[in-house]
Amino acid sequence: MLRPHHVLRSRHRSTGVLIPRPPRKNGRMPTDTARDGDDELDAVAAELYALPPDQFTAARNARAGASERSLAARIKKLPKPTVAAWAVDLLARDGQLADALDLAAALREAQEDLDAAELARLGKQRRQLVSALAAQAVSLAKDAGVTISAAAREDVEKTINAAVMDADAAAAVMTGRLVKPLEAGGFEPGGLADAVGGSVPGAIAPPPRDDLAERRARKAAEKAAREAERAVNEAERAFAQIEARRAKTQERLDHVRERIDDLRRDLERLEDEERTASDQLDALDEEHRAAASRVRAAVEASERATRALDEL
Repeated sequence: MLRPHHVLRSRHRSTGVLIPRPPRKNGRMPTDTARDGDDELDAVAAELYALPPDQFTAARNARAGASERSLAARIKKLPKPTVAAWAVDLLARDGQLADALDLAAALREAQEDLDAAELARLGKQRRQLVSALAAQAVSLAKDAGVTISAAAREDVEKTINAAVMDADAAAAVMTGRLVKPLEAGGFEPGGLADAVGGSVPGAIAPPPRDDLAERRARKAAEKAAREAERAVNEAERAFAQIEARRAKTQERLDHVRERIDDLRRDLERLEDEERTASDQLDALDEEHRAAASRVRAAVEASERATRALDEL
């Protein structure tokens, strides 16, 4: 059996995300008797809207026939849900909309803070989440033996999107008693009476100021932590690049130094060869001078012999 509406209300109030107010009648808070009557009707409606749509009418009429007169009349007026609305009710009852409500709160914070970058990021996340939840609704419906058409799935996505974008729509969706799909901007504030079977919850109250300040402080701290982590990553990347360049430069320096050592050894060898050659040249110069002196002496001796011969 499905949880009654007042249980759903208190569960979401405990998360700190939703705080639906009791519905007003003629601008006044309902009396305890009226509220009890609403709670009783909402409990019956929750049970009926848990059934597949094709079983709703017969079950509603049977329940009305088994109820006391005043309640029976109100049960009889419960409208049959569209397939799309029923699929969204499945998500609400299955507890699948918590992420959407958290995202709605984050979007409101970003709007209040005029944080364009955060709004853009959350907008992308919203589209992804809406699509994923719509797919989950289709799966839940299939498990219940109901096929969701493409048009109905589109209505499911529009309704989930409306719940993320609008507090009144979120309150209506979280009753689990939605009877027709919603569209963001497609209804007036307080104009959801015909979209919900049973009583209509009040608007979602904003979080207490202290909670809002705490979340903003946490958000700022998380942003600072992300920026610090990004700075660490950038510094580590820069360090790794410099380290790689340093390693290459060290390798090049080692190669140059090895080359210098080789050249120094070659220079020492060449200097040794130069000294040896220089010494050899000095010795040959001495021999050259001595040979030249002998040549001159032999020439002179030859000339003298020639003159002596000529004189005979």
